[in-house]
Amino acid sequence: MFELSDLPYAPDALAPTISEATMRAHHGKHHAKYVETLNELLEKAGRAPESLEAVVRDADGRPEERKLFNNAAQTWNHAFFWAAMSPRRLEAKGALGVAITRDFGGIDALRSALVEEGVGHFASGWLWLAAEGERLKVLSTHDAATLAASDTTVPLLVCDLWEHAYYVDHKQDRKGFLEDWFDALPNWELAAAQYTAALGRGKPWRHPGPVKV
Repeated sequence: MFELSDLPYAPDALAPTISEATMRAHHGKHHAKYVETLNELLEKAGRAPESLEAVVRDADGRPEERKLFNNAAQTWNHAFFWAAMSPRRLEAKGALGVAITRDFGGIDALRSALVEEGVGHFASGWLWLAAEGERLKVLSTHDAATLAASDTTVPLLVCDLWEHAYYVDHKQDRKGFLEDWFDALPNWELAAAQYTAALGRGKPWRHPGPVKV
């Protein structure tokens, strides 16, 4: 079975952009429910997968496994979302910083591109900074859709666009949430490591594997 991943910081560490109340509900209830349902579905099917990425890959695009995909992908997306944030304000440096300047024109232009994509995304989903080889791109995915098992695209950062991620703290102001999020919370150290993996020098982030009970 898979376990609910621990937060890599205290529940109040991302305030005021994301409050403790939001974090406790989002991680301890929303994320936890996805993990619980995922495990129930795997147990019912008699499956013992080696990795969460394998579950996502196997279920993707199969209508009869849509519920399994949704819960597996949401489990992965949330765990990566927590990892993709830091209570310390970091900067994009090194090869990643160079790539941001090359592909977007600088960090401010990347901020604008991410915010524009997130604001323009209709309904629920996820906002990504990703790499295809050395090239960076901004994209959004709907509902539970994920980059977890992509063969070509490595996620560097992700931000949750579901309303429960920001509504308590920012109400309907998704734009304000995304601006505040980009200014304060991205884990550029993780993003740099992910970019190194996209260049073929190292392995990308993976969800912790299942544990025996």
